[in-house]
Amino acid sequence: MNLMTSGVAPTPEKTLDLLWSRVRQRGDLPGFSRVVSAIVGAMRGEDDREFNMTKTVLSDPALTQRVLRLANSAMYSVFGQDINTVSKAIIVLGTDSIGHLALGLKLIEGLSGASANAQEARGEMERALLAGHIARQVASAATMYDSEEAVVCSMLHSLGRMMVAFYLQEMWQAVHAQVAAGTAESDAVQAVLGLQLDAVGRLVAQRWGLPAPLVQTLRDVLPGASVEPLDHGDWLAAVSTLSNRCAAVACATGADTDDVEAVIAGLSTDYASMLGLAPHQLIDAVGVARANAAAEAAAAHPRPAEVATEVAPAVAASSAGVPASPGKPVDAAQRLARGVADMRSAAASASTAQLLTMALETVFKGLGFSRTMAFLRNPDESRYVARLLLGDGTQEIASRLSFEDAYQPDVFHAALANDKMIFIENAQDPKFAGKLPRWFKEALPTAHSFMILPLMVHRHPIGLIYGDWDVALADARINHPEIMPLDQLRQLIVRAIEQRRQVDPGWGRAML
Repeated sequence: MNLMTSGVAPTPEKTLDLLWSRVRQRGDLPGFSRVVSAIVGAMRGEDDREFNMTKTVLSDPALTQRVLRLANSAMYSVFGQDINTVSKAIIVLGTDSIGHLALGLKLIEGLSGASANAQEARGEMERALLAGHIARQVASAATMYDSEEAVVCSMLHSLGRMMVAFYLQEMWQAVHAQVAAGTAESDAVQAVLGLQLDAVGRLVAQRWGLPAPLVQTLRDVLPGASVEPLDHGDWLAAVSTLSNRCAAVACATGADTDDVEAVIAGLSTDYASMLGLAPHQLIDAVGVARANAAAEAAAAHPRPAEVATEVAPAVAASSAGVPASPGKPVDAAQRLARGVADMRSAAASASTAQLLTMALETVFKGLGFSRTMAFLRNPDESRYVARLLLGDGTQEIASRLSFEDAYQPDVFHAALANDKMIFIENAQDPKFAGKLPRWFKEALPTAHSFMILPLMVHRHPIGLIYGDWDVALADARINHPEIMPLDQLRQLIVRAIEQRRQVDPGWGRAML
């Protein structure tokens, strides 16, 4: 169906039917939308915030390398240049900054793949990224509580524009033709599509299941004198509109510098009273944002010759973002040692939960495990419960990963009772079945080899770290060179828990 040649007047329903049809033809973006939702959720979450962001980043090898590359760039040299784990990068850069970077990358990857014109797609995404930078600076100038909420809203504000440009190219070209002939863009969009671009964006966001408050900010707000202070949602919509209009001007090809500055100054004057700021504050915010966007782009996309000097050794080995071979890596001991070094350098300032997240990532990536989990004892329920989980399929079985703390004759209680690491080379051996608890055999039937690393404080078990290799992977075992960094990792966690209990004797009920 082509509404442009059918002679039928466009209606919102017909335009949306065509859009959904094109999306189905080229492949919907469920993975993209899920990742966006996960990133937004991690940025807004309160419990296990750093861990959720770490898990989201680790699920994408390309994103993992981008995060590590940025953390090790000259831009963050004050923190040192030897950050080997995503969890430490998140401590250094902050959950919000990582979320902004991750959201930008996934938007670029997802919608660039849907576009027949990759260059146009990248141009639209550069505008969205710059809009996010501008929103952060404006929100900071307004002393807004959560500037990253403004970043996310502003980056997604042009979602409708991008969807039409990428999936409905002939209609987008018709809009451009009318604009070139002197028609205002909003009038041209209405004539061609039958609805405005922000309405398309809201409908797409609803289809993807993004949070309702975020969806409601995806609307254009015209400038005007503000008699009453804007409520939270209206303020976000207004700053998103301003940010995207300034970004569009700044990213316009062939635009004269003086003209760009004049238009930005005019927009700043128009929106200043609505946003509770002076025009010069908005002009300054846009200037800082443009400089930061350029610096971040240079850091995240170094020239090939710069990669070797800007990326830590652990990152440089796979800087292209290609997933590592499944199973245990050949340099497992070195990877574990680098992760332990990250933990040691962060121990003075990191929380216990942050250190545990770093430990889990170190074990997961260092040994190439299929799944890694942190079981923590809940004294109120007299049970050990899996609280932090990494690996495919772990969330689906999370509710089944718990066991009573009363002693049972199995390998888990044996490890906890003796405070010794246990490695089982073949959990599938029928002769060993009697040593495996029922919950393990039901929840993890495909585990081939696994490790239990107990956590003991003053001779009392408080939890354990578990990791396994699936039957689908090549046989592997934990060798002597890997035992020392694993023991050091365990000592760092135990020491952090001991120190936390000295400060807060009542700590330990929720553990995290």
